[in-house]
Amino acid sequence: MAKWTPKHEAPEPLEGPVVATITGGTILWFVLFLVQLPFYGWLDDHGYAWWVWTCLAGAGLGLIGIWYVRGRDAAIKRAAAAAAEESAGTSASGTGPDDRGTSNA
Repeated sequence: MAKWTPKHEAPEPLEGPVVATITGGTILWFVLFLVQLPFYGWLDDHGYAWWVWTCLAGAGLGLIGIWYVRGRDAAIKRAAAAAAEESAGTSASGTGPDDRGTSNA
């Protein structure tokens, strides 16, 4: 069986309000957990107690996700700021990275 190779490059990942999206999802999971708590007895009697615990797990994993995407967002902003500072520093001094002050005299 031949190995499949892509014929074109993969598209760039979509960037958007990632922190807000993960936070909204986490809140939704937690609200669903709270809404189901009064019905826990009925859900347990009918074999659906796992719904409650799934919502709680979703909220817990969402908290980890919020921590992760906030750190990722901060790292992206730091890298962009460092790149902007570096490009501003090289253009302000008038020397490029390959200019070592040597002359051809």
